[in-house]
Amino acid sequence: MRACAGDVCGKLFNDADRLHHRATMKKAALLAAGDSTRMMPLSANISKHLLPIAGDPLIFHTLQALRDAGIEETLIVYGYRGEDLQDAIDSVDWKPMRISCILQRERKGTADAARYAEAFAVDDDIILMYGDVLSGLGTFKGLIEHHRKSKRSFTVSVKAVDDPSAYGIVVVKRKKVVDLIEKPKPEQMVSNLVNAGIYATGPEIWEAIDKTQPSSRGELEITDSIKMLIDQGKVGAYELPSWWMDVGKPWDLLEANRLILNDATGYISGEVEEGAVLKGEVFVETGATIRSGSYIEGPVYIGEGSTIGPNCYLRAHTSVGKQVKIGNAVEIKNSIIMDGTNVGHLSYVGDSVIGRKVNFGAGTITANLRHDNKTVTVSVKGQRINSGRRKLGAIVGDNVKT
Repeated sequence: MRACAGDVCGKLFNDADRLHHRATMKKAALLAAGDSTRMMPLSANISKHLLPIAGDPLIFHTLQALRDAGIEETLIVYGYRGEDLQDAIDSVDWKPMRISCILQRERKGTADAARYAEAFAVDDDIILMYGDVLSGLGTFKGLIEHHRKSKRSFTVSVKAVDDPSAYGIVVVKRKKVVDLIEKPKPEQMVSNLVNAGIYATGPEIWEAIDKTQPSSRGELEITDSIKMLIDQGKVGAYELPSWWMDVGKPWDLLEANRLILNDATGYISGEVEEGAVLKGEVFVETGATIRSGSYIEGPVYIGEGSTIGPNCYLRAHTSVGKQVKIGNAVEIKNSIIMDGTNVGHLSYVGDSVIGRKVNFGAGTITANLRHDNKTVTVSVKGQRINSGRRKLGAIVGDNVKT
């Protein structure tokens, strides 16, 4: 074999090593350090990443998908109520995937949170993503394969949406990202592709983060770091093949719940009394009881130890947590009922998210429709926000009684 000069050999070995790290992407880092204020009152006593969707905490759906995609190590950068998050993670056997958690000591922004993953990544290419986004089947395997085949340092997952005004838009030309515009003005709406907050990255991002300056909000933004790589022509785009959601506000939980239930196959591990009717995909966990006369139209999830009925009507896209009691002649439609809650007889809950250990007395009714047929607006952090939903009921925090 012919000898080669040191610099050339070094480059050849580095390139080969770089391709190996890209081809064997086995690590992921989740940024889950936000303060969850937009999820109030649901997040008053719990990290939003632990809010239940289709029977599991929000972040668990992502962790399960990462494990299924062959990820072997995951780092979670946490903040608000992080101890609860770590306890929840530790309560589950995630083998063969290993999960570690680290506290973002100061809330300096997403780029600062991402910096905590540098030592974890070493020189490997990794998946880097926000902890409050969800996506459908095939996301991570597709992203890893796309990034492996590309020759770019960084890959942004994108999704085409009808109204991109609420997101950061991504401008793509010839498969290369040429711009990323946060909160675009009307005249800047040149693309319907939005930044999905799911990335594949090589080591170049860490140097960009080190150079990132505080934004007008006084925070270090990961999007500013990405823009540095865009200016160098190093960023590609991967269009997600399935659904995607940014779960930032309470009503987003309902849509995420609908999408996840639609992808799932039901099972019955609890008791279903004679005279109860279950149609479609219905999940009945161990210790749950569906009493006689109940009528359930799936997809519906019912958690461990819960009692439904008698004579209840549970409509599609309802999720009931653990140790919940749904009384006689109750109707629940497209709602999330969290652990330990009681819904008394003759009540109606529609298009609502109900927190933990809530007690709805007999005859409680949630209104879920405007008479003028306009979309429902909601107060979020002191501002009226258009939910975009024609039907939206009550958002109820923990321990409320009616």
